[in-house]
Amino acid sequence: MQGVIQQLRQLSSAEDFLRFFGIVFDEKVVNVSRLHIMRRFLQYIEQEKELPPDDATAALSIYRSLLQNAYNDFVVSTPAEQKVFKVFQEAAGRHVVSLENLRASLPARDGV
Repeated sequence: MQGVIQQLRQLSSAEDFLRFFGIVFDEKVVNVSRLHIMRRFLQYIEQEKELPPDDATAALSIYRSLLQNAYNDFVVSTPAEQKVFKVFQEAAGRHVVSLENLRASLPARDGV
């Protein structure tokens, strides 16, 4: 299993990972969503309960499937819709500040 981990450590880009696992990909999708794909891949790995500790072939098969799923998420959807990163998660729950609250937060002006 250490050999698999060493191989994965040599990879540095989303394209490297996709090529390593033999996943056919659209460069346009990767150009727009590379960080999101890799973050989703990590999320899927963290959710995986049954990674075989002593079977590198099985582990690689599972990792390939998880990366394929992560890539597919962004083929059919956008990063904003998938909300992988916190900035997108918070954008969905927009906070509205009323004009009165803004006025109340301003320091008092003399003579106005």
